Amino acid sequence: MPEFRVEKDSMGEMRVPADAYYGAQTQRALQNFPISGIRFPSRFIAALGMIKRAAARTSAELGLLDRKLAGAIEQAAGEVVEGKLDDQFVLDIFQTGSGTSTNMNANEVIANRAIEILGGKIGSKSPVHPNDHVNLGQSSNDVIPTAMHLASLQSLEADLLPSLRRLEKALAKKAQAFDGIVKIGRTHLQDATPVRLGQEFSGYASQIAHGIRRVEALRGPLGELALGGTAVGTGINTHPRFASLTIVRLAAETGLPLRAAENHFEAQGAKDGMVEASATLRTLAVSLCKIAQDIRFMASGPRCGIGEILLPATQPGSSIMPGKVNPVMVEALLQACAQVYGADVTIAFAAALGPSLELNVMMPVMVHSFLQSTAILGRAVEVFAERCVEGIEVDRKRCDELVEKSLALVTPLALKIGYDRAAEIAKEAHATGRNVRELVAEKKILSPDELDRLLDLRGMTEPGAGSGGE
Repeated sequence: MPEFRVEKDSMGEMRVPADAYYGAQTQRALQNFPISGIRFPSRFIAALGMIKRAAARTSAELGLLDRKLAGAIEQAAGEVVEGKLDDQFVLDIFQTGSGTSTNMNANEVIANRAIEILGGKIGSKSPVHPNDHVNLGQSSNDVIPTAMHLASLQSLEADLLPSLRRLEKALAKKAQAFDGIVKIGRTHLQDATPVRLGQEFSGYASQIAHGIRRVEALRGPLGELALGGTAVGTGINTHPRFASLTIVRLAAETGLPLRAAENHFEAQGAKDGMVEASATLRTLAVSLCKIAQDIRFMASGPRCGIGEILLPATQPGSSIMPGKVNPVMVEALLQACAQVYGADVTIAFAAALGPSLELNVMMPVMVHSFLQSTAILGRAVEVFAERCVEGIEVDRKRCDELVEKSLALVTPLALKIGYDRAAEIAKEAHATGRNVRELVAEKKILSPDELDRLLDLRGMTEPGAGSGGE
């Protein structure tokens, strides 16, 4: 039989596990929300710890909090930042929409650990009180959105951007390595004029470079912190300098461009910055799907499909077909992108229907969805770069074979012999199974030198090809 202690909150007595650092309000919420078993990720809990630690230092500096108490709170909050107390954050994501329960979870854990540090009795609320001391100058309504932005920025910087930079570098390297490979281009999934494989990969690298810039630009909207608005944005019960000093501390600690919100009513009543950030992840996922799908198509076969590139063999692909190898890294990335699309819908829905005048009341599911997306996408991009892109090879013979078979080689001939005559040659080549070069040579429509010049495959991939200009 587990041992319990009895604590009180404003609604009465609660039995709390004797060894728990959390208290009555957390226990009450634990009973109220047995919904999913999904808890806030450690990055969000660490962000809460950073805020509480910085707040205690500021309150001591302003003479609002005894320095001895502040020191114990700082130490306890530091343990939250380090993840040492993660098991004490027990509440479900699906809870009070302001995240008040989790803010109080943090206040109680930090207060009780500080009490223990000072030699007091856990659960006594003395000499450290969760509301009066740990939550001093704060409200759940400005702390939770501040933690959302802080954790989201940190996740972008640590979990996503390094992976994107590795992928961009890998794609750019392949673009350079494959620059001399001429292959057939495709539009509408049908043969088109030639393109260099390196050009295609340069496009992929550019997509990721654009994605990196979009993610980096989120330092603007996510760098705005709601701290200082307290309950409804007016800043009631907080010192005029509290937020600015605390945010300076957080910026120095994290190295992030953090600043106080320009308008606290916007910062607390709306979550447009999170919507923008989520939309950026969705845009990135769209780019990744384009790249992944193209690579999958070009590697299809390998013998009976397109087979222009060869993907690293990572694992057996079939339980029934021996020797089959599938593009599993591509498939994993596509599934991660699908998850991001779904999370973006969740975030947009929560941002649209969650605001109730001065407060959004769907914040927990928003930050959970966003942090999950950055973590999943970051890992998926990392393994895609490592286990797929960096090992891609080219089948030059197959590329040469397909480009010579293409009926689209009549395109540069049209300027010399006319569109209709060129179309007739294409139809005849298709009907007979012969290639365009052979038919034109046989019919002596053009001189051998002019034919070679017009059907210079590398030349067709350069600007102005076929125009007659130099």
